[in-house]
Amino acid sequence: MQIFYWPYSLQFKHPFAISSVTRTDTKVVYIEIKENEISGYGEAALPPYLKETQESVINFFKKININDLKNSDGLQAKINYIDILEGGNYAAKAALEMALHDLYGKQLNKPLHKLWNLSKRKLPPALFTIGITNNNKELEEKLETSKDFEILKLKVGNTSPLEQIKKLRKLTGKKICLDVNQGWYDKNLALEWIKAMADEGVIFVEQPFSKENLSEMAWLSEKSPLPVVADESFQNVEDLNKIKNCCKGINVKLMKCGGLDKARLIIEKAKQKNLMVVMGCMSESSCGVAAAAQLTPLVDYADLDGPLLINNDPFQGVVYEMGKILLPFNPGTGAKKIYKQNN
Repeated sequence: MQIFYWPYSLQFKHPFAISSVTRTDTKVVYIEIKENEISGYGEAALPPYLKETQESVINFFKKININDLKNSDGLQAKINYIDILEGGNYAAKAALEMALHDLYGKQLNKPLHKLWNLSKRKLPPALFTIGITNNNKELEEKLETSKDFEILKLKVGNTSPLEQIKKLRKLTGKKICLDVNQGWYDKNLALEWIKAMADEGVIFVEQPFSKENLSEMAWLSEKSPLPVVADESFQNVEDLNKIKNCCKGINVKLMKCGGLDKARLIIEKAKQKNLMVVMGCMSESSCGVAAAAQLTPLVDYADLDGPLLINNDPFQGVVYEMGKILLPFNPGTGAKKIYKQNN
């Protein structure tokens, strides 16, 4: 068994603006685990709001004892070994766990969804993200890219989103979900805006307030005519009890929770609590998104458009068709490396 890893920078097709920041790229670290000429790949995507960096991810990878990993008996034992290396480091652990799952599926020559007995007939609708923009040409280009999607995910700032929505309504009648990225501060204004948006084809609102502000999130969720979904306020399975009365749904991301096994457990527990589940991603390439896509038959929405937002994807294997993200048919996660990166 051999391990290789390298940093990379994913470049956005357009500047990506949310309520708190605008950026042109996302730093990532890829990892390859190779055994008997078969390679499994994983991705740690590191947007600014995560505490992890390329340096911290690489430092975590350096702590792996290749003999201990190799001699751990079976996939679950290898995942357990990763978990006890050090606390935190969720994105790094997700990348490692992703690579191990990819390797395992390739060794058995089956995609992960088949190993988990998940049906291709239960694919949820997919979302396409539109960042904050005042550029009409850019907006039209994004709408053209999203023409096969049924639902748009609109990023908004800390002011009323109604102008943005009405501007979008002049160009399309598609359903919209709103992503505030912690940008709102006044619960009464938030409720007023949501009530107005309910008549504009908006179907849910994601992370309206600061991630620590659970009391106002609970107040809004109780009074809102639209479901409130937690993203930044929710990270792992232990958070379910903390947020179950603060929202009607959660956005699950491999980078937040630490990997595929943990995401599966979260989805199972969330459904037991009657929470809506969105399978999401950071601004990831096809490597990470192909892995997350394996879980989409279990969720209500697939928020996995990362590869469509970048122009230098070093992997392939993700297919979007008729408003859905299809389950990859290749073994493992379905991702295939297509670009050599040696730095």
